[in-house]
Amino acid sequence: MPSNVVPAPGAGTGPGTAVPAEAVTPLIRGIAVLRRLTEADGASSLSGLERATGLARSTVDRITATLARMGYVRLDGRDAVLAPRLMELGNAYLAALRLPHLLDAHADALADELDESVSLAVGDRDGIRFIHQATRRRAMSLSFRIGDLLPAERTAPGPLFAAEWGQEEWTRWRERRAADPEDRGFPAVPARSRPYEAEDAADSAAAALTRLPIVGDGFEQRAAEAREAGWALDDQLIEPGLVAVAMPVREAGRVACVVSVVSHTSRHTAADLRDTLLPRLRTAVAAMERELRQAPPAEPGAASGLATWTGAFKQELGREFVESLARGLTVVTAFGEGRAELTLTEVAQATGLARATARRALITLEHLGYVTAHDRVFRLTPRVLGLGFPPLSRTSLSDIAAPHLTELSQRLHDSVSLAILTGDEIQYTARVSTSRIMSVNIAVGTRLPAYATSLGRVLLAGLPEARLPELLPQTTRTLTDPERLRAELDRVRDAGYALVDEELEEGLRSVAVPVRERHGRVVAAVNVAMHSSRRTPEECVRDVLPELRATAGRIEADLRVAGRFRRVPVS
Repeated sequence: MPSNVVPAPGAGTGPGTAVPAEAVTPLIRGIAVLRRLTEADGASSLSGLERATGLARSTVDRITATLARMGYVRLDGRDAVLAPRLMELGNAYLAALRLPHLLDAHADALADELDESVSLAVGDRDGIRFIHQATRRRAMSLSFRIGDLLPAERTAPGPLFAAEWGQEEWTRWRERRAADPEDRGFPAVPARSRPYEAEDAADSAAAALTRLPIVGDGFEQRAAEAREAGWALDDQLIEPGLVAVAMPVREAGRVACVVSVVSHTSRHTAADLRDTLLPRLRTAVAAMERELRQAPPAEPGAASGLATWTGAFKQELGREFVESLARGLTVVTAFGEGRAELTLTEVAQATGLARATARRALITLEHLGYVTAHDRVFRLTPRVLGLGFPPLSRTSLSDIAAPHLTELSQRLHDSVSLAILTGDEIQYTARVSTSRIMSVNIAVGTRLPAYATSLGRVLLAGLPEARLPELLPQTTRTLTDPERLRAELDRVRDAGYALVDEELEEGLRSVAVPVRERHGRVVAAVNVAMHSSRRTPEECVRDVLPELRATAGRIEADLRVAGRFRRVPVS
């Protein structure tokens, strides 16, 4: 690839950075829309996107229509909302990186052992970006998310990455600090509340905790101290009260990622973290490095051939579908586990794109900083996580299900619900009601006996062995014989659905199906409920069940994407 066409590895748009002649303009514009939506915490009006991006409204409309057809955003009236499927872009980077797959369990175990939050981070130019968070549920808890970008100088991992910087990286850091003195380019952190001189003094105080000689001032000093000590501290650099201690995890002599133990001053001072937790952190890091050394090479998955469905969408939507944007984004998903480095030919084969089309997309992605190239081999950069991953990484199962439940309710004109199993009861976690005069009126949070509901029977049937409570009659039709109920649960398990007819309340009929996570475990159930005069049981099976199963399938598809590298809360 000619050097006069492709920017240097790691280059991105900015003042003085020329757009390559072969760059795909719709891809640049589409990524700008995704970035603005990410910065807006996942949702924005279309007029707001017009103002934020400087694009014409007709262009914004075409881009969001394209992203909606791809499943990357959801159009809700005049608003665009990021959708869970967009996480497949960040998943491609995390899968190619392999570190979350190999190290997440170690980080989670350390968090459980210390009862403190633990983070894994990678370097992203002159910042750091989180790739895993194991947080504690407390009133005072961390708000950082997977994919969040922080300035290196305000973190514990930052000095450890900076210890490996060359002159080019330090120059870029100084230029960024001068151009953005308040860190407005890092929306995940508060703006600076004190001048550089005060921060440099704080850096010197933190450096003194290492008991090493002072070799400079400010962040450069902290980086030198970290290089010698092999660990670093954050003593309230991001905001008052937050402290952290960090160590690098090395692979082949280089820093692969940094693991941090994060707390607040009501529990630990920075000195406490160093004195009491650093030894246990060292043990965990040694185990992580051993994991990296012993891990077998990743096996590449099958090629996806994604260009086929982008062409189908173009036929469906005509000029409203921006095919070059869709195809450019599919290039990101060509990467993955066992496919961390790809040649141009391999990218074209994985996506089904013409070689020239894949080449232009790669040129554009490299210009924007989402891809690097070296010796004709391409790699994704951590910046890919900035395309929607932070707001979506906090998505719960009820958030994922809500738009699908709404669509089903609008099609069937009946109430639709999502519930989980809590002991012997179900708990409603998402619900869409109809506007009928006579309708099923149950609020989110309501608990009902599992054995007498369609939702509960689906959930009980999904257990390895259901323990039945005392079966009390709710109506004259409630199944209260344990043996008959166990036989019914066997039938539900085999059939894949439950139909309960007036067993919870006279006149109430409902049908439910399971919702499974990516490994096949039943984590929730979704149902349609109605008055018995609306449909016969046979009509429920014939007309409602196929729609219900299709909706559960769409929820499961989103859940598989959202849950690939994180635990999706079900409640």
